[in-house]
Amino acid sequence: MAYQVPPPLPQGAGYGVVVGLGVAFALGMIWVTNIIKKTFNEDSNSTETFMVANRTIGTGLTACAVISSWLYSSALLGASLLTYNYGLALGVWWGASASTMVTLMAYLAIQAKRRAPNAHTLLEIIRVRYGKSAHILWIFLCLLNNAFIFSSMILGSSTSVSALTGMNVIASSYLLPLGVAVYTYFGGLKATFLTDYVHTFIIMIIICWFTIKVITVNEIGSIGALFELVVAVGKEKPVSGNFEGSYLTMRSQQCLFFGILHVTGNIGGVIMDTGFWQKGFSADIAAAVPGYVLGGVASFSVPWSFGTIIGLAALALEKTTIWPTYPNAMTAEEVSAGLVLPYVAQAVAGKVGAGTILVVIFMSTTSIASAQLIATSSIISFDIYGTYVNKAPTNDQLIKWSHIGVIGSSLFISTLATAFHKGGVDMTWLLYMLGLITCPGVFPTCFALLWKRQSRVAAIAAPIVGMISGFAVWFGTAHYYSGNISIISTGGTLPCLFATLTAFFTPLPVTLGISLYQQQEFDWTVFGQIAQVKPDGNEHTNGRTDDTELLTPERVKYLKRMSNWAAFWAVFTFIGHVFLWPIPMFGARMSFSKSFFIAWIVISLIWLWMTLVVAIFYPLIDGGLQQIWTVLKVWKGGKTAKSADSQPHLPSSTEEVNYVGKA
Repeated sequence: MAYQVPPPLPQGAGYGVVVGLGVAFALGMIWVTNIIKKTFNEDSNSTETFMVANRTIGTGLTACAVISSWLYSSALLGASLLTYNYGLALGVWWGASASTMVTLMAYLAIQAKRRAPNAHTLLEIIRVRYGKSAHILWIFLCLLNNAFIFSSMILGSSTSVSALTGMNVIASSYLLPLGVAVYTYFGGLKATFLTDYVHTFIIMIIICWFTIKVITVNEIGSIGALFELVVAVGKEKPVSGNFEGSYLTMRSQQCLFFGILHVTGNIGGVIMDTGFWQKGFSADIAAAVPGYVLGGVASFSVPWSFGTIIGLAALALEKTTIWPTYPNAMTAEEVSAGLVLPYVAQAVAGKVGAGTILVVIFMSTTSIASAQLIATSSIISFDIYGTYVNKAPTNDQLIKWSHIGVIGSSLFISTLATAFHKGGVDMTWLLYMLGLITCPGVFPTCFALLWKRQSRVAAIAAPIVGMISGFAVWFGTAHYYSGNISIISTGGTLPCLFATLTAFFTPLPVTLGISLYQQQEFDWTVFGQIAQVKPDGNEHTNGRTDDTELLTPERVKYLKRMSNWAAFWAVFTFIGHVFLWPIPMFGARMSFSKSFFIAWIVISLIWLWMTLVVAIFYPLIDGGLQQIWTVLKVWKGGKTAKSADSQPHLPSSTEEVNYVGKA
């Protein structure tokens, strides 16, 4: 698409960041991987290390990885553009769609550790419980989920990089994941956790600085002045469906529709994303629940604070001389493509601002890309090659196919993003329709771990019926509201909302009805068949022995207690962030007063800075500094540290009491 303004940065800056930083990170992570191997005897050529990081990731790094998992470039760009369109209610709904899903995943992660402690992928659990047909279906559902989420992020990022630098969109689509593929190829999931930390460190520093910079720019000056400017814009061009047309109200019809759509869609996006499951498998037993809960609650702040401030600042600045398109407003195409954030950056800080946002987009894209590549490659190696091509694979063969999966996934996703771009599909269209793709498998997947009576036939039929029903409603409502079926009509709010809700809820009565009719019960101990992969490639001949060693009576008791805490936090977060916050305020029929708006923004900024502390400093306190010191000692010629304990850490009663007390 053609932009109204020339890019603020030269093409060289785009290639320098995308290629230069990509190569730098790749080389850096290869070096770090070798240091880890030398220091801690953690070999990325071991399947257990490559895929699940030996299941020893601590609370701090798990929380940081969870926060990183929600620093999608599409989230930063999307929350800003939708706030610009519909007002500040959007940021709360977007934050709720992130935090509630992660705390729910904490409960599922601990259940997986209770019932399938040696699992490497979600699909492995599905295969053991339901057999080949269900396994193949879930391979399709999970790959479809990852492909659409990953490609939507690449599409939004490449469009923004092009707007900032003039870099070719297609070149950006292929080059953005390239460096990620290199260090993921060599480092596996442990490299992903480490790069998550580095990326999140840089992103959070820039985001916290940039929000303050936007508020204090001369054309705004303060939170109170931002309020006055946005009130004036609301009177000039009121928002249809908002209370009194105001941008500063929680009673926003479009924000409510998007909130329901995005909360529902993100449930599917998380549960059907094998990357979230692998981070749960990788976490130490004592780290899974607190890591996910802490990371989930902290992640709420980014779309709420950052999205609100950037979106409202765009409204306030659009008629000032510093705005890139002045004296014209942004076109609908520019907004839909995600250019609100890049334009605010250019207006507020010129080339420096454009450069920092370019770095943020690169960091957020590559951080998510690494987790997505590991997730997809694990399906290719473990669930396709290791199940249907070579039923007795060695460790080396699994690693080889994991590497093939990383490179192949990178090329496929870039090609898919390019196809979307050439076909006239933008990031906003993908944001709205994603739930239709992600939701059909949600209830059957949860029941695979939570309900012993779900039958194989029910598990297979439910997502198929859900997806067919969702597509039928999507096309039907698009034609009803627009008179045709096109990219524009299928990207409408109501067609996407009705289709997502249909795809989400239809499988529930299907699986309940079939399962209750068939009256089957599953023996949870069957999951003991899943065994770890030994470095020489030979699996345990008796998985149950290994399962028994892991699930000692003390550990079983602890896991049950932690699952109760995880269930509490999942329910508490969902009720708090959805039913006690945005919905009652939607019904209040009020616009924000100046003092209330100032308090709203200040609290959001405090939450954002707390997220920075959790993401940056807590991993260092939680063992990071000790590991860095160990690396330095080995570097100076000290003894190599002992290899990571293959048995998950079970906290002492004191540690457990401390965690529960903090909870």
